[in-house]
Amino acid sequence: MEKIKWGILSTANIAQKELFPAFMRSTNAEVVAIASRNGNRARAVADKFQIETVYNSYDELLNDPAIQAVYIPLPNHLHKEWVIKAAEKGKHVLCEKPAGLDANEVKEMIAVCEENNVLFMEAFMYHFHPQHERVRQIIDVGEIGEVKYMRAAFSFYLRDKEDNIRMGHVKGGGSLYDVGCYCIHSIRNIFREEPEIVYADAVVDPHYTVDTDVYGQLLFASGKRATFDASFGLVNRNEYEVIGTKGKIVVPRAYRPDKKGGDGIVIVEKPEVTRKEIVNGDQYRNEIEHLSEAIQQGEKHLKLSHTNTINNMKVMDACFESMKTAEKYKM
Repeated sequence: MEKIKWGILSTANIAQKELFPAFMRSTNAEVVAIASRNGNRARAVADKFQIETVYNSYDELLNDPAIQAVYIPLPNHLHKEWVIKAAEKGKHVLCEKPAGLDANEVKEMIAVCEENNVLFMEAFMYHFHPQHERVRQIIDVGEIGEVKYMRAAFSFYLRDKEDNIRMGHVKGGGSLYDVGCYCIHSIRNIFREEPEIVYADAVVDPHYTVDTDVYGQLLFASGKRATFDASFGLVNRNEYEVIGTKGKIVVPRAYRPDKKGGDGIVIVEKPEVTRKEIVNGDQYRNEIEHLSEAIQQGEKHLKLSHTNTINNMKVMDACFESMKTAEKYKM
């Protein structure tokens, strides 16, 4: 079966550092075109990654009939516009997280994709690493007893704030959009439940007016509780732990095991014994191959469903509302 032909909108750093190499490792996908408003930059990236065609506008790329799918790593506030334009041109879409700025945007984007019979998936690459399925297996066999609590954290120290897109208020900057979304997503997907009550508190930069730190609490109808923190002002962390009545599971490389050669770590701690499992996976490649295979097979059921994407955005919306009101938000 022929590889799915992909186009990339922009020369974003994440595309260059992670996605282009992953496409080159994939077995069923290839990047055949890149578009950028900076022609010289696009040509340099195309030469580096052996991409055949360069376009000087996103619209030109979307008008190319040979391209079947596009990856969109544009700033958050541009996701809605270009997902919709891509869908209307019949292109399947892999869009960077967060899918949009709020749940209503995401619903509109998905509706247009469905109307045009194209697949849409939010690029939560971490979800495609097998360590998380291993965590669910350990929970399901009852090894740590009844699960009561989960804690998730994703932080890094952002040194250069000036001109950093993460600090752009209008562009959808801030720590919740950038890294907090992973914490919320992992809690929901490990618990396999949606929160009933959300509370979040934030540190907001007075100059840039975006949240640089967010501390959140989620309460579930089952009685489970979770907390998370996301930050641009703390040491590098990307971790979660799940705590039950008999033990706990610690995942210290929850979101970026790719920085350690794809080696995820799952630690099971119980009063009488502790063990560590190494779970290797190529999460960016897995993400690309999953969507490309679905396109090849005409499969509409993706590992990250539209409902999952909308629900994650709803929790983020609730966090933002709670941050503004300093009150708990009932979903």
